[in-house]
Amino acid sequence: MPDDKEVLEGKAYAILSYLWILCLVPLILKKENRFAMFHAKQGLVLFIGELAVAFVGIIPILGWMILFFGTILFSLLSLIGIVQVLMGNFWKMPVVGDIAEKINF
Repeated sequence: MPDDKEVLEGKAYAILSYLWILCLVPLILKKENRFAMFHAKQGLVLFIGELAVAFVGIIPILGWMILFFGTILFSLLSLIGIVQVLMGNFWKMPVVGDIAEKINF
């Protein structure tokens, strides 16, 4: 686990991880910070999921429902992720965390 200094230095970047396309910022600028990268990978998975839900949202009725509930789900996960970052935690999101662990940069 990273030390307190690494968590402190990576917090701002880790918060960006959960703000849609801004997840790319820590992936590019903070590759050496394990705390920022942990959250950036989860943020990237959320971002890809948000894009998929938005694409499905084009479909009338069923797509709109998926878009509505998907937006709520991804917003809640992002909010929880930001809270966990502020607390300095490595919180592995259900499903998202497993996918994120498989990402290697």
